[in-house]
Amino acid sequence: MEKFTTLQSTAIPLEIENIDTDQIIPARFLKATDKQGFGDNAFRDWRFDKTGNINKKFTLNNPKYSGSILVAGNNFGCGSSREHAAWALTGYGFKVVISSFFADIFKGNALNNGLLPLQVSEAFLKELFTVIKTQPNTKLVVDLKAQTLTVEGINLQTNFDIDPYKKTCMINGYDDIDYLVSKKEQIEAFEMSR
Repeated sequence: MEKFTTLQSTAIPLEIENIDTDQIIPARFLKATDKQGFGDNAFRDWRFDKTGNINKKFTLNNPKYSGSILVAGNNFGCGSSREHAAWALTGYGFKVVISSFFADIFKGNALNNGLLPLQVSEAFLKELFTVIKTQPNTKLVVDLKAQTLTVEGINLQTNFDIDPYKKTCMINGYDDIDYLVSKKEQIEAFEMSR
């Protein structure tokens, strides 16, 4: 995984609630077992119409929005437990998803794949949508060490929670095995003392 400490980026608003994992990556694309290519099909049925043409009305296809932060409605990642949803979002280029609530399994899958699910209050999320829609070039700053989300240019900031273990893993670019390997000397010292 890539190390994650601070991210400064514009954001893409997706003001839809209850986005489930089948909308993030439709089931028909779940035939592969590695992470390659899933980003091409993120939100496939919303990004394209049934004939394969680009849906110009869908926010990810709107040229005024860009960035590696997705701001989504409440209850993001509900539905099935497919890890492929996190693969699709990171493959598309997202590093952070902001919502007022995440499904637990999606949240775990995201953190395990270097995607930060950043939970904010409903009031903050509503204000964030307003800012992004009226000023699409507004940059957001996610500081993982300080656990803050700041909207540049205006007085808007919030703190967010993250499991301390997952925070350590993201900051260092560790998956679970990398974390254990980083503790090899302490593990060996403990074993020698037994």
